[in-house]
Amino acid sequence: MPLLDTDFGNALPIDGYGPGFFRVGGIVRAGNLIIHSGGSQSWGGYGDTDPLLQFGSDLEVLFLGTGPEISHPPAEFRRRLEAAGVFLELMSTPSAARTYNVLLSEGRGVAAALLAMPGDIPTE
Repeated sequence: MPLLDTDFGNALPIDGYGPGFFRVGGIVRAGNLIIHSGGSQSWGGYGDTDPLLQFGSDLEVLFLGTGPEISHPPAEFRRRLEAAGVFLELMSTPSAARTYNVLLSEGRGVAAALLAMPGDIPTE
């Protein structure tokens, strides 16, 4: 069975990730990341809700990558986003990155806020 190329349109998928980084559009980005169909940006973590609140109810879902394991975000973080109409789906960061890519390829209205995996960025 031949493999089909995935078409992401103009949106950039997550190409890869590793300890302390994500690769988006061939560019390595250190630290936590917000990614959506319009691009990507650094994210300050649970204390940095302002860039996530801009999505409002325009998204179907915001995948929240909580690191190597699923964990619950602080209650105030979740309350602020839900009050703005942002629907959160909690996952480990690897699962959130993969699921984001799949739904993005389907043309769905998705974004992801991803906590980087523990570790340092490789120097080589």
